Amino acid sequence: MMIQEDSESTLPSTASEQGSNNQYTPSEIERLGRERPEAFSSIWVEIGFCFALLGSMFTAEYFISGFNILLPTLSEALDIPSKAETWPASVFSLVTGAFLLPAGRLGDMYGGKVVFVAGLVWFLIWSIIAGFSQNHIMLIFCRALQGFGPAAFLPSGIMLLGSIYRPGPRKNLVFSLYGAFAPFGFFAGIFFAGLSAQLISWGWYFWIGSIMLAIVTAVSVWSIPNDRQEAKDCNVQMDWWGTLTVVPALVLLVFAITDGSHAPNGWATPYVPITFVLGLIFIGLFIWVEGWVATEPILPGDIFHVKGMKALVLALFFQYGTFGIFLFYASFYIEEVLHISPLLTTAWFTPMCVGGLILATVGGLILHLLPGTILLLVSGICYIMSVLLFAILPNSPNYWEYIFPAMICATAGIDITYNVTNIFITSSMPKARQAVAGALINSILFLGISFFLGLADLAVTQTANRGQRQSYKVAFWFATGVAAAGLIVMFSGVRIGKAESGLTEDERLEMERELNQRNSN
Repeated sequence: MMIQEDSESTLPSTASEQGSNNQYTPSEIERLGRERPEAFSSIWVEIGFCFALLGSMFTAEYFISGFNILLPTLSEALDIPSKAETWPASVFSLVTGAFLLPAGRLGDMYGGKVVFVAGLVWFLIWSIIAGFSQNHIMLIFCRALQGFGPAAFLPSGIMLLGSIYRPGPRKNLVFSLYGAFAPFGFFAGIFFAGLSAQLISWGWYFWIGSIMLAIVTAVSVWSIPNDRQEAKDCNVQMDWWGTLTVVPALVLLVFAITDGSHAPNGWATPYVPITFVLGLIFIGLFIWVEGWVATEPILPGDIFHVKGMKALVLALFFQYGTFGIFLFYASFYIEEVLHISPLLTTAWFTPMCVGGLILATVGGLILHLLPGTILLLVSGICYIMSVLLFAILPNSPNYWEYIFPAMICATAGIDITYNVTNIFITSSMPKARQAVAGALINSILFLGISFFLGLADLAVTQTANRGQRQSYKVAFWFATGVAAAGLIVMFSGVRIGKAESGLTEDERLEMERELNQRNSN
């Protein structure tokens, strides 16, 4: 596996040095990394598969980003109390982040396709119902139930991509496009939310998203290879004790952090510190269960045996948190402080969409040429610049001097990081670990956003007496510090080489077993 240039294991470079079941010459490995996988009977099936996977990322981001733009309209239409406005936006990410690991295990147990399609169908049903919400309680309920959909199809989507595509340029391109559809979906969410809020009715935001989901679901059923038998052969079992400790741990912690700034007396409100402490207790129980009780842990410890993985997870936690603060407060700053209309706000976010698609195309072509460490350094600097530009924004900013470069930096940061780390993590895991790898990647994304957005919200609330402009800038300065911390951790602890064609992790492990048997004989 060539992407880990500093891996603790060394791979043979010639076919004669490999085991009998892995008779691949370097030229054959390069060819396999570029050609269409055998799982697809035709190029049209592969295109359908890519459309389904990219569409799932698109719709997930659509329902995250656009909702923030729609929230002022919803607050008025459904008479949402000011203290409850945060919950319709945050409960979706809270539920998704909390259930990613159990859903990832379901992918290992029943196969990626069935969990992926089931997640899309569930998401579709509750997106339709959400458009008919009669009050804020119903809206929050629907948003919470929506969250189970991405919790199912995001880890299983990465599982399918990571297990079907071999390490190489073709995998790099598909993963790059997959990451690019995050800002693309983000932009579409803002566009249709602004369109619904200003020109039609807010319900159409949900129903337009539902139409997209229905199309993605239909294509998924047709194009995704059935991997049910492979999953059945692995005989993976659910880690119930791990599930029963990690879910309440994440829900309680994120609830305390999110609600702490809006509770009647802030963190002095009794239920806030109580839920926070209970969350920490459940985290401790989860660590104990996974390390000493569970026979098949929901988060296997060997995932972190890959060199640099611990530092990578910590750095991503900081950087995804930075991106979450940028998405939330950039849209609110533009609309509420600069007094830009929802549709013009959509136009201002256009560079994120266009830049994401360009970066994806270029990135897919160069990931096998440049070391991942260099690319992660560039993305880390981009994270800092995206929020720093908003932190120093003058009262009457020039769009092209401040907002435009901030948007480009934001999409460069998330696209490069998401692509490089996805390829690294999935290429480092055997097929039986692909769903867990997908769950881990997306857990870091959602929990990083929820955790740091909660802290930023607390900072904004505590500095509200400075005025909206200055309190929002406090959030951007906080995000700048978080981004800098992520860059330091990433640069000091993570080394990733070029994403070249190579053996899969299963082939490498099989080869090592055969070599050990030879040596023992």
